[in-house]
Amino acid sequence: MNATKTAIPIRLGFDSYSIRDFRWKDIQLLDYAASLKVDTVQLSGLGDYESLEPEHLAKVKEHAARVGVAIDSGSGCICPLSSGWNPKDATPAELLRKGLRVAKAVGSNSVRCYMGGRGDRPQLERCMDVTIQALRSVRAEAMDLGVRIAVENHSGDMQARELKSLIEAAGKDFVGANLDSGNPMWVVEDPLVTLEVLGPYVITTHIRDSAVFEHPRGAAAQWVALGDGSVNFHRFVELYRKVCPHASMNLEIITGRPATVLSYLEPEFWTVFPHMPAWEFARFVELAKNGHPYLGPMVIGGSGKQPQAIEAALKEQQRTDLERSLEYAKKVLGVGVRWRS
Repeated sequence: MNATKTAIPIRLGFDSYSIRDFRWKDIQLLDYAASLKVDTVQLSGLGDYESLEPEHLAKVKEHAARVGVAIDSGSGCICPLSSGWNPKDATPAELLRKGLRVAKAVGSNSVRCYMGGRGDRPQLERCMDVTIQALRSVRAEAMDLGVRIAVENHSGDMQARELKSLIEAAGKDFVGANLDSGNPMWVVEDPLVTLEVLGPYVITTHIRDSAVFEHPRGAAAQWVALGDGSVNFHRFVELYRKVCPHASMNLEIITGRPATVLSYLEPEFWTVFPHMPAWEFARFVELAKNGHPYLGPMVIGGSGKQPQAIEAALKEQQRTDLERSLEYAKKVLGVGVRWRS
């Protein structure tokens, strides 16, 4: 008997950032998800909604039910000390409350948010303290609404151990993880370690592959389509079924960016990783030693304004890489429910 037919089913979907250049809003994203026969879509930011008015959100909920696609909702940065904080947002608590209300209105049982990014590691403890305070301040509202807050390991802000401690300090009865399998690269962490540590706390996810390989200064990593990289996703999915099968596997495919050098052979690199266990780093080194650069075709964007032809190619690449990643997840990894019928 086919193992994928007897395995614990994992819902499959995608995060809206995967096709960000299309600038689609809630209804368009739901229709696109339905056309791909996926189970979920994460509207990861409040800007993904055409309107936050109750009447419109009710229509979004109704449309999601009509097309058979569940919504994982999201907001944004909740740490005012981070460079990612939007000064237009009055307070972290107010942003969280807005995200909770929107999630409830569209039928989502979670709201994704994040603390910061790589640039925040020099003041990591301060950022974590402020974020914990913000989360605790909205516990009553989250519990009343029945919506859990999923904090992402975002763009190199926290390693898995650190996010786990933040969740436990804030309150794991209403706070969990939005596990991102691509961001661990920036904190020299094997995504399988991330899943091992955060698995019991995972509410929702951002899943993508990375090409990781040795470099004269340490290692380098580049985000690629699912199956094109160095991460052993057969092992990843096997562990996922054991530790968090209830969580949607939302692909957040980000391609078109050059490889980033992780200069861990230089002493300065370690100033922002003073507490990393040697065994965790050894797992990442092994990943890099066994990895390889991505040698397939890819349009790479630069900084600033791009020529129109490059912008158009990058936009179409987003759709192409997402759709072939979803096919890999379905047909090779055996993930997803709806596409089987």
